[in-house]
Amino acid sequence: MSFGPLMIDFEEKVNFERLRKERLERAKEQVKRYNLGALLCFDFNNIRYITGTHVGEWARDKMQRYTILPVDADPILFDPAAPAKRKTCPWIADRVFPAVGSMRGSIPPDVGMIEKVAESIVDVLKKHKVADMPLGVDLIEIPLYEALTKRGIKVVDGQQAMLDARIIKTKDEIELLRIAGAMVDAAYVEVARNLKPGVKENELVALINNILYTLGSEQVECVNVVSGPRGAPHPHVFADRIIRPGDMVYFDIMHSFNGYRTCYYRTFIVGKPTRAQVKAYEKAWEWLKASIDAVRPGATTADVAKCWPSAQELGFKDEAEAFLLQFGHGVGLSIWEKPVISRLFSLEKPFRIEKGMVFALETWCPSEDGKGAARIEEEVVVTDTGCERLFQFPAEELISCPITL
Repeated sequence: MSFGPLMIDFEEKVNFERLRKERLERAKEQVKRYNLGALLCFDFNNIRYITGTHVGEWARDKMQRYTILPVDADPILFDPAAPAKRKTCPWIADRVFPAVGSMRGSIPPDVGMIEKVAESIVDVLKKHKVADMPLGVDLIEIPLYEALTKRGIKVVDGQQAMLDARIIKTKDEIELLRIAGAMVDAAYVEVARNLKPGVKENELVALINNILYTLGSEQVECVNVVSGPRGAPHPHVFADRIIRPGDMVYFDIMHSFNGYRTCYYRTFIVGKPTRAQVKAYEKAWEWLKASIDAVRPGATTADVAKCWPSAQELGFKDEAEAFLLQFGHGVGLSIWEKPVISRLFSLEKPFRIEKGMVFALETWCPSEDGKGAARIEEEVVVTDTGCERLFQFPAEELISCPITL
């Protein structure tokens, strides 16, 4: 079930203290499993997973903020808002330090900020007696990589360790994903009311953004609206096209609630569909439903990918051209996590499905009469015997718009 986003005293909802504790425990386990001396993370999603802190989306691509998780120790956070973190984040307040960095090279190299960052990292590693062990890093600037290696630090891939930590979702993570999905459920109701001839794709993007932020979204990462002839092949971007009678229109809504994201496609028809449009939708749903039914503990990503048509059946040269169209991907603090499912590689390199994984499954089918395409997506959480769908806006049939509720 999904409870509301506000905290109350008479029902148990998301337990954020438990969320932070369990995520950190999983990250610590992977540091040991990968035989790392420490993890150094610049990826905002990994920093949040390890430290339970956030500084806003404005800083996401600045490479200024980082955390170090030494083996058998608690994380140290370097943050541009260090004084605020000490005030508002008591669980890490005594381990927060200022962060400046090079601001992706904007601060001239001769100022020496990269050198100072490297020294701060090495100091932590030496303090914890792990400077001679591999340092797992998720993302890194080339000058910092060079500065660390010059100091004798062995830098290795740390992203796989973090993705393995994040692949099995905790109870609280699943609840946050449900709430994020409920917000999109509400947005699609308004879409169904307002989708009509004369409205533009970008107007619908604005409508959805307003609803999500009003409901408490932390970030609307992307809203794609693709209508009529723009639907095949999939452009993966909205435009200013004016919706016309008979258009198939599909949407993808990606947003986050407390960091946990949605990837949520639905397709509508403006007015009455042609037989070819209905057939396209029915095929997309048939493929999607079959792949949902294939999900269970012990099954593999190959079992899921087998449910989808080949690239050639869809009119593409190969699976690389059709990549993202018949597709699956883990969802959590980012849109794409493990496992990723595609006919491009999953049939030959299957990945075992486990209880507690959460991933999205999505299909696409063009209409044979050239009048658009169908695109549908569901997020599922793997249970003891199968999976549970997290989205609740109807997907089984093509919905004609506008509707009156």
